[in-house]
Amino acid sequence: MKLEDLDKSRIPQHVAIIMDGNGRWAQKQQKMRIFGHQNAFTAVRQTVEAAVESGVKYLTLYTFSTENWNRPQDEVDGLMELLIKAVREETKTLMDNNVKLTTIGDLQRIPERSRNKLMECMQETSQNTALTLVLALSYSARWEIAEALKTIASESAKGLLTDKDINEQTLGKYLTTKDFPDPDLLIRTGGELRVSNFLLWQMAYTEFYFSDMLWPDFRKEDFFDAIGEYQQRQRRFGKTGDQIRNKC
Repeated sequence: MKLEDLDKSRIPQHVAIIMDGNGRWAQKQQKMRIFGHQNAFTAVRQTVEAAVESGVKYLTLYTFSTENWNRPQDEVDGLMELLIKAVREETKTLMDNNVKLTTIGDLQRIPERSRNKLMECMQETSQNTALTLVLALSYSARWEIAEALKTIASESAKGLLTDKDINEQTLGKYLTTKDFPDPDLLIRTGGELRVSNFLLWQMAYTEFYFSDMLWPDFRKEDFFDAIGEYQQRQRRFGKTGDQIRNKC
């Protein structure tokens, strides 16, 4: 699908992506898994540009999960080096496209050199307004919810919160995503049909789009295809179809 084929009045505000298939893509090339991660940059760049062009305001990329720390150490080390390389090389592209970079996740587990480069890029792009690019790094939804509950329990013990204060909205304010709207659309490449501990709380009413394409092959047109599919769906949020149609 092309950009001009999309309904500009029905662009999702927030798109989240599970970028799956780098390792399998490399294996098809008879290369080591890190080769797939290296070749994922083009897909990321094209996706960011497509998000800006289509008017998406938030793009969250599942970059490195908490569970990914359990991968072979040489792969983890390679991914951390790639993070530095990507941030260094892509900062100008982010500036040129008016993209603000931010992160969610347990950044204290990220090596200091990688973390410092990340912080530099976040600072440099902090005033950009076209798109907020959120990297989920050392992130898992269960970790995020557990951390939120720890803080709520601590503040309750201090008398800052009572049981009457705690509801869905309260918990949402303690999540790492408190400054972003919930995702309207989740894209997952690689042919897997699961959410892999990603934004579990936030995706209560998210539309899912699964693709068999391996992530390094993903391009702008594929992003537009996902949005086109999203625009064919009716989002009811627990209401009936008639209620939604009558409201329109």
